[in-house]
Amino acid sequence: MKELILGGARSGKSAHAQRRAAASGLPVTVIVTGTAGDAEMAERIAHHRAARPVHWRVVEAPLELAAALRAHAAPGRCLIVDCLTLWLMNVIDGDFEAERRALLEALPGLPGEVLFVANEIGLGIVPLGAETRRFRDEAGRLNQDLAAACERVTFVAAGLPLVLKG
Repeated sequence: MKELILGGARSGKSAHAQRRAAASGLPVTVIVTGTAGDAEMAERIAHHRAARPVHWRVVEAPLELAAALRAHAAPGRCLIVDCLTLWLMNVIDGDFEAERRALLEALPGLPGEVLFVANEIGLGIVPLGAETRRFRDEAGRLNQDLAAACERVTFVAAGLPLVLKG
């Protein structure tokens, strides 16, 4: 089963994904997409690392997410992708369309459980700059495509999950 877990910043979406993965009883691999480009991001990464069980496998995939999913998805295994929004930030100025297409094409054939974590950033005002508007729009399109392809979609606000699909 594939699940998309959406929420705002610090909404509890990663913690929810971790609880879902732990409850699956399966071996867990976390595919992380963030990179520590500055001290604040390094702190965020450290916070996420400290919150995960130490026996979970961690794979870094800031760019080629579809390849990482194909390499690590397996029957009887649970993957967490944390997070799609950071991955989008990493690929949007490169060959984004090819990476996006590869991700969406890989999705239906992935075995095992896959939990995708993403930020819902479309609930605020229209950003002022063209680059920020493009990012917001691409994130919204990506979330819609993943929501259509996943059997379950959950929105998390204030640590509380609301099942939108499934």
